[in-house]
Amino acid sequence: MKPKFQNSPHFINYWKKGNGKELLDWSNIKPDFETFQKFAPLYHQVDDLGDEVVKETYLKLPYNEASSLIKKYSESSISENEETSESLKKFFLQMQEIPYWFDENLANVGARFCMRTGANGLIILRDFTLMGGYDFAYLNKPLIFTGALKKGAVKRLKDTLEFWVHVTRENALKPNSEAYQLIVRTRLMHSYARLKIKEKTDWDFQNWGEPINSWDMIATYTGFSLVFMQGLKKLGIKISAEEETGLFHLWKYIGYLLGIPAEFLPENRQQAVEQFYWWTTIQDEGDEDSAHLAQALLQENLDNTIYKHPFQRKMLLRLHQSMNWHLLDGEINDRLQIPKPKKAFSIFPKIVRKGNLVSQKIYLRNFQQYQKLVEMGSLQQIKVLDDYIKHTPKDFHY
Repeated sequence: MKPKFQNSPHFINYWKKGNGKELLDWSNIKPDFETFQKFAPLYHQVDDLGDEVVKETYLKLPYNEASSLIKKYSESSISENEETSESLKKFFLQMQEIPYWFDENLANVGARFCMRTGANGLIILRDFTLMGGYDFAYLNKPLIFTGALKKGAVKRLKDTLEFWVHVTRENALKPNSEAYQLIVRTRLMHSYARLKIKEKTDWDFQNWGEPINSWDMIATYTGFSLVFMQGLKKLGIKISAEEETGLFHLWKYIGYLLGIPAEFLPENRQQAVEQFYWWTTIQDEGDEDSAHLAQALLQENLDNTIYKHPFQRKMLLRLHQSMNWHLLDGEINDRLQIPKPKKAFSIFPKIVRKGNLVSQKIYLRNFQQYQKLVEMGSLQQIKVLDDYIKHTPKDFHY
């Protein structure tokens, strides 16, 4: 396996003059080809433990029976002597085992940072991390093959938001907690999707690797750490060295729980940028599927019923488009067919940035004020999640 797109215009533009250049400058590294050789095998590796559990449960038993079994071992610990299948036992014993390297206090630093970003964090997740991710054509093929476009963006956004909010609270990741149970379901959903894709579709293994492979997973969760911070910096959010380290540590542990080999998960921005750089050498630029996913995300503003009146929804759409153009490279916006905002809306990101710079002068002065910012930001995020839960169609099923 070799880099395919290192000499392609989309790769060169991203890393020479776009957001990629910003990442390289921030990390101050020169990518080493040995990193590609180290990570490349992951493109054809998957979460075997998760796949075996799905084969023993959801693909073998009635749905209710399989769900009850997973729920049972998610809510309470499993023992070595448990009378159940070996695959279930291995899976839950691995998830219950807290690795020697995990530092809960450091992970909580990362969680508090996520919470204190408030609405800013949600904007970045949607308009930078998620939308920008659609420009990696091969990464998104599982979404296309599992019918994500037909299911609509409202449900998909609600699921992503629910996952992110729950796993980024303080002390959230203890075995059998609500966040832990959500990670179990997400991990098994990945395995179920992967097995169904391989069974029912004409998957291009040579170009796309395994469906939902380990390197794609690392790149995805780098979006919640490295790319998340990059976007926040564009909105004027200051990030301390401790917060940065804490955020990487938090997502390393979440990635471990999701079945990604821990030794490959980045612990700092240098490692994150390096592996991300080489991962993009095997990702083609956004294609027609990418544009369709982007349009579905924009359309979600108009389809969602959180805001009652059509003019409110149109306004929200324009504000998100202004953020897309502020955060993403221009050619990516063009490829994803995101309309350029009118001048009246293009000032919105500048207003948000100015507000953040002012508020941080107040709330980053001491620990007490910082805690207030964490509490306020967390409430903002939970309120948005509650709205999405309330307004997501109740009859939706995968």
